[in-house]
Amino acid sequence: MISNPTAIFVYLACLLGGVFWLSGLPRLKRLFSLTPAVVYAYFLPALSTSFGVIPASAPTYDWMVRYLLPVSLMLLMTTVDVRAILRLGGKALVMMLAGSVGIILGGPIAYGLLGRALPPDTWMGLAALSGSWIGGAPNMVAIKESVGTPDSIMAPIIVVDTVMAYSWMGVLLFMIAWQQRFNGWVKADTSAIDALNEKLALTDSERRPADVRHLAMILALGFGGAALAIWTGDRLPTLGEPTIISHTTWAVVLVTTLGLALSFTRVSNIETYGASRVGYLALYLMLTAIGAQADLKKVLEVPLYLAVGVVWICIHVAVLMLVAKLIRAPLFFVATGSMANIGGPVSAPVVASVFHPALAPVGVLMGVTGYIIGIYGSLLCAWLLSLVATALGF
Repeated sequence: MISNPTAIFVYLACLLGGVFWLSGLPRLKRLFSLTPAVVYAYFLPALSTSFGVIPASAPTYDWMVRYLLPVSLMLLMTTVDVRAILRLGGKALVMMLAGSVGIILGGPIAYGLLGRALPPDTWMGLAALSGSWIGGAPNMVAIKESVGTPDSIMAPIIVVDTVMAYSWMGVLLFMIAWQQRFNGWVKADTSAIDALNEKLALTDSERRPADVRHLAMILALGFGGAALAIWTGDRLPTLGEPTIISHTTWAVVLVTTLGLALSFTRVSNIETYGASRVGYLALYLMLTAIGAQADLKKVLEVPLYLAVGVVWICIHVAVLMLVAKLIRAPLFFVATGSMANIGGPVSAPVVASVFHPALAPVGVLMGVTGYIIGIYGSLLCAWLLSLVATALGF
């Protein structure tokens, strides 16, 4: 067993590096297209713990989760292009928000229907899942830490997240054959899509190689903002019973808000040198620490969690369809708005490009929108889930 705190960190870092090295091999391209590298970043450390390679608890994990999450959020939020998101057009943003509302309401309803068959602390795991489904992995981990989700319950949550997200993506891709029928049914106005084809010209052409100076600035921004948010959050009161707004929640909200504020300044130009990529690296490193503390025996409960996930997605879809009918939104906005929530900025452009090859950037921007609203929307969903848990007698 590896027990030295530094050695544990080195092991997890090497494990993560190995996963991403394998993901770049041509012969494994199909495997990693079906199961993304982030899944292995979680489950391989969990297996390492199960086989006794590393311990289930260590000071290393506490430090990684406490600091790397705010670092990741600080860098990701600072590099968000809010102005570009606002130029997407009204219907695109409405469908994105409608998808988020479906997630916020769907989780508590699904839990209310099936919660008695699940363990008492399931609401905490579903709260973390709501974070993933409104903004992606950064928000999932943020909400997990905010409500104190036990590490043991995260294994089935990760399975449900992966299975449901990629299954739903397959359904959305299948729906492209019904695009014209759907648009006719809702009497869709496609002028916004035509306008977006002309407005969006986002590329990576301005990205430059980072030197030591820029990497030092990125680390200073990430860790400096994270330390400030943590220091302030520790001095603010906790709220809720059970606790919804914890010291960690305050730190997450503060670092998110600070990053968004900086995104309107020249500081956001640091993205030219790959600040968001450093943010993702911090996020994935932190996921390895969470995985190392997981109890894989909980995977046996996945069928019950999957049932909750299916009901949850159905409510999400029902809200999207209702709003699409009311505002005459084309299927492109419905599908991209849904995947921007469920799959985040990685999966949303895939769906967008299948419907309209020139509009993959729309998927990116709609997915990034989830980062902005994800923390706030998921905290609301977590509060609703806690109310349902109380009503169920947990």
